[in-house]
Amino acid sequence: MAAFGGNGYCYSSGSEDEEEEEEGAEGYRKGGYHAARPGDRFAGGRFVAQRKLGWGNFSTVWLAYDTLLSRFVALKIQKSARDYAHAALHEIELLSAAAKGDPTNSKCVIQLLDHFKHAGPNGKHICLVTEFLGDSLLRLIRYNRNKGIGLSRVREICRSVLTGLDYMHRELGIIHTDLKPENVLLVSTINPSKDPVRSRLTPILKRPEGNQYRTPSISFSEKMLKTRARRAVAKILQRRVSLGGFTADMVKERSLDGISMKCKIVDFGNACWADQQGDGVIQTRQYRAPEVIIGSGYSYSADMWSFACMAFELATGDMLFAPNTCQGCSEDEDHLALMMETLGKMPKKIATSGTRSKDYFNRYGDLKRVKRMRFWPLERVLVERYNFTEPDAKGLADFLRPILDFDPENRPTAAECLKHAWLNN
Repeated sequence: MAAFGGNGYCYSSGSEDEEEEEEGAEGYRKGGYHAARPGDRFAGGRFVAQRKLGWGNFSTVWLAYDTLLSRFVALKIQKSARDYAHAALHEIELLSAAAKGDPTNSKCVIQLLDHFKHAGPNGKHICLVTEFLGDSLLRLIRYNRNKGIGLSRVREICRSVLTGLDYMHRELGIIHTDLKPENVLLVSTINPSKDPVRSRLTPILKRPEGNQYRTPSISFSEKMLKTRARRAVAKILQRRVSLGGFTADMVKERSLDGISMKCKIVDFGNACWADQQGDGVIQTRQYRAPEVIIGSGYSYSADMWSFACMAFELATGDMLFAPNTCQGCSEDEDHLALMMETLGKMPKKIATSGTRSKDYFNRYGDLKRVKRMRFWPLERVLVERYNFTEPDAKGLADFLRPILDFDPENRPTAAECLKHAWLNN
């Protein structure tokens, strides 16, 4: 993990498409999560918890109502142990700089509105208040049944993400280090009926003493049993699909019409100043740049690699690189092999430049334990596997291929990508 890693979270969890595992009752202990409930007040009563939006290894995130300014916000409640508090203070530092440099809220980076400490049974928790946004790009991909969202929508999302990256890299000097679909949120929601603002959800401004009128809660074990039952049904349905037994609901198309693709980069818990990098491996596995795997150092260009992987996923519904451990080789080696099957052989000077290069490559720059590789270039993958037209495949490949250069120095910047012909088609 990165120096401040493990802080990711996803809004709008627990939808009909996407049953997220719960954070676990064992996390609610001294130094752990704060056991918030709907109706709980924070910051002297200003913010009133409405419902949990999601959770991560470091925090839970709640929809809250700001009684002072009469608006909905996202309330991130950090675990109380010292390391988690340190990570929260670091994130506040970065987000404060981002908010200060973006008074018009136009740079496609989530806005930090407030922060404070909250005392609870498990300790003192640092809380971050940010603007309330919509669904994550991961939920968008899953909502569309992992089929790709259409190139016009991909372009719109890419413009927003690149605007955010350009601001972070060029103006702030920040490397995100964990760019992925979970960490980019739409400004709008996929299903407007679930948007508490649009559905005119009545704010919970107070609750009875002791919350005695709450609906009975189920135990953690009961909740896990229900989750397992849902997964068992899902596996049965998945098998029916593999056997050709499609149901009407499975083939029903879902419309993305009317959903704004404007989005913002969120979750700076893993981010760092470019001149103050932490130790350890950065980036979630599938979006990890080759220089990070081999240990040759990283900069803003690592974010660009992750961006390209994410753009491919939006266009196709599949991850560009999804490595596994294979017979006689590690997950890292499989990852490097997948890259070279799509992008060609890694140049020897790059392959041998890292502190971990000798773990994977011989002195000639060849992988030690992966001998058989089949080159399948990006453009052909788009045509032959995803049925893109030749012009569409060429256009997208022309845009992504330079960003996926093995040499980080050769990758275009976010500002340069914003000027690319494909993006402005």
